[in-house]
Amino acid sequence: MAKGAVIYATRTNQTQKIAQLIAEGMRFEGLDVDVLNVNQTEGEEALSGYDAVVLGSATYHGEMLQSMKTFLFSAEKAKLEGKAGGAFGAFGWSGEAPGRIFDTMTNVFKMNMVGEPLRLKSAALGGATTMAQDYGREIAKKTLGAK
Repeated sequence: MAKGAVIYATRTNQTQKIAQLIAEGMRFEGLDVDVLNVNQTEGEEALSGYDAVVLGSATYHGEMLQSMKTFLFSAEKAKLEGKAGGAFGAFGWSGEAPGRIFDTMTNVFKMNMVGEPLRLKSAALGGATTMAQDYGREIAKKTLGAK
């Protein structure tokens, strides 16, 4: 069975809630998915054995959270080239973090990314549940199509 990881950095737990919804969508399509807090992972080791990797961080003062920045540096060694991926994050005003994570995964890790990052202000807003689950489904389909 194909396996996916959704790894998130959060400040107010909104990004965690979005991560859980994305994972749910991936599971709907048949992937075995782990949802992990970035503070409980070690870059390269945390990513081994996964067919799909989805990374997310809240945007805080125009930046992704430091824990996700650190994780991205260590994840460079994980040999993610060609694996399915996506990026997401919660934000209050500006929402730059998901795009920066997405660009790193595309250009540095050379991953097979879905169309664009998922940016949501909150998992509780109208339509957010469906959007996050659909994003997870899209990643799962990309994963299963590559296997």
